[in-house]
Amino acid sequence: MEAASSPESVRGRGENKAINDLDRDFWNNNDSSNVQQRWSSYPPKEFLLNMSPYAPYGDPRLTPKAPGNKSGVSPKGPTPEDAGRRPGPGRDANSSVSDLANSVTSDMLMLSPSSEEDDHEGPVCEKLGRVQFSVGYNFTDSTLTVKILKGQDLPAKDFSGTSDPFVKLYLLPDKKHKLETKVKRKNLNPHWNETFLFEGFPYDKVIQRTLYLQVLDYDRFSRNDPIGEVSVPLNKLDLANMQTFWKELNPCTDGSGSRGDLLVSLCYNPTANIITVSIIKARNLKAMDIGGTSDPYVKLWLMHKDKRVEKKKTVVMKCCLNPVFNESFPFDVPAHVLRETTIIITVMDKDKLSRNDVIGKIYLSWKSGPAEVKHWKDMMGRPRAAVAQWHALKA
Repeated sequence: MEAASSPESVRGRGENKAINDLDRDFWNNNDSSNVQQRWSSYPPKEFLLNMSPYAPYGDPRLTPKAPGNKSGVSPKGPTPEDAGRRPGPGRDANSSVSDLANSVTSDMLMLSPSSEEDDHEGPVCEKLGRVQFSVGYNFTDSTLTVKILKGQDLPAKDFSGTSDPFVKLYLLPDKKHKLETKVKRKNLNPHWNETFLFEGFPYDKVIQRTLYLQVLDYDRFSRNDPIGEVSVPLNKLDLANMQTFWKELNPCTDGSGSRGDLLVSLCYNPTANIITVSIIKARNLKAMDIGGTSDPYVKLWLMHKDKRVEKKKTVVMKCCLNPVFNESFPFDVPAHVLRETTIIITVMDKDKLSRNDVIGKIYLSWKSGPAEVKHWKDMMGRPRAAVAQWHALKA
């Protein structure tokens, strides 16, 4: 597939496609193998790649799910931990949970940064997966080639325990023009296999640039969620030969900076089928107001699969970036729906004159990011005990 080129390069190849033709060709091509997008005649005079409007029910870039791909389901089968929770013959699930609950005390356990079990400060370091790509330069026609090959072990960003990832490409410091891969639906190990050509790009200009790749989770109804990023200064590479790299994704710093951390406590009572969520305090929240502060409060949604079940919220703390809430909220969660349950915690900035701003979010469930899953499993492993953990707020 060829994306839009400058008028000069189009005439040079003898092509004469209208914008709508280019647009239709781009969206209708679902073959992800050997895809090529061209950015011709640097600097580009026209950039038509992203002019297509979204369809009424979502972005047509979403490619069909590959046959046999069951993203979010572990190929290794049930874990020993899951097997240990299965009721044996003649026993039901509730009795096994109750036995586990009765084997521990109901004393409150706080996993704070100073505790013996969690002696490091701040949130658990989250692994964001990695991305494979190739880079090379053709000196004959002054073309930089970037191939986005695949991703591996990406974190789940959606309620269903998976993600819809795609990649944005920039040549920093220029962020005005970008290229994008297609979206791979419900896939934590996506294969893009797409090629991007930066044509008419002098080598002395290329080595002054940094290749920036940002992996995002596509969201039909709201802003796309950043997953991670990779930056590679091109002057550090031997561009004469096409080289392939695996790079670990780093947390995105795409102008937003840190959003702060939230200390949350979870307590599961298997007898009453109640999860109690305690919002303890936040630190270093991002200032959302002109005066350099925020008026934060916390909103909680109990989700079953993709449906909203119940909403609760804290009081608003005026002009405070390190608020202490100390508020608890019980949610009725039967044992048989625990695996389909997600608790979304959103820190908001209250605004009297306009719409309230989102400072950051946390998704707590069996299938969220590593830090969230750790907290959820700690809660399940210590029935009737309040388990607290710091979480980094995400966009």
